[in-house]
Amino acid sequence: MSGLLDRRLLLVTGKGGVGKSTVAAALALRLASAGLRTLLCEVNADRRLGRMLGHPEVGSEVTPVEANLAMVDLEPDASMREYVLSKIPSQRVYRAVFENRLVRYFLRFIPALAETVMLGKVMWHLRQWPDAPGGFDRIVLDLPATGHALTLLGVPHSLVSALPSGPMSTEADWMLELLTDPVITSTVLVSLPEELPVNETLELAQALRSRLKVRIGAVVLNQSVQSRFGPGNLAALSGRPGLTALAQAYEEDARRTEGSVERLRAIDAPLVQLPRLVSPALGRAELEALGDVLAEGLR
Repeated sequence: MSGLLDRRLLLVTGKGGVGKSTVAAALALRLASAGLRTLLCEVNADRRLGRMLGHPEVGSEVTPVEANLAMVDLEPDASMREYVLSKIPSQRVYRAVFENRLVRYFLRFIPALAETVMLGKVMWHLRQWPDAPGGFDRIVLDLPATGHALTLLGVPHSLVSALPSGPMSTEADWMLELLTDPVITSTVLVSLPEELPVNETLELAQALRSRLKVRIGAVVLNQSVQSRFGPGNLAALSGRPGLTALAQAYEEDARRTEGSVERLRAIDAPLVQLPRLVSPALGRAELEALGDVLAEGLR
């Protein structure tokens, strides 16, 4: 499990609906099964990752769910509370100031405040030496879809360039250092063998490299289809129009996969194809199988 899986922070993102949460969960399971203490993070989500893994929903507190695996759903209010209490360890002061309705109203208008405190929580865990309390060997962050992901990852850059020297600038400096360190952090871009997801993946790769300076560790083409029906197979189905139509549709999907692979190779990062699964539901067994494919492809 070298290369990408050696990085301590794995950022998983892509266009909405491409299966990035599936990839994040499969990666986390694989890392945990290898004996690495792993934290799987959602961002202000519907807490579906816990259900996918067969566990109860996990909220805003880091919660161990099984051996070597903990989970958390990053929520702005809870992350703000944790951040403030780490700086001013007084519940009374926090309640008097930050639970004041007028203060909460004005906080809503501070640009990127929610993103700052949520990303800061992840980075705080990343800063902890793995042997320290609260430390993790690996953190897998299931980012929002492309646009929001770029906003979230761009927060430290924006703060460093916009703020004068001070506490917030110092916070942004160390977050930016960790985020752009290619030894520590890598992104995993997830796509589908379809035109729009591939286009968005190529644009995302360009933004990450040129604007945010974040390393791209791998591209995952989810729901890939490999050709199985040659001309001889199709000829053998002559006279059975229903089966012929299904086989032709399958081969069309295989051609789209091949075209998507060729286009995604332009990103110059390891490319892993996850097979399209035919299953009534995506459960733990399917995630473990996908984790095996990811680990094999990322060696």
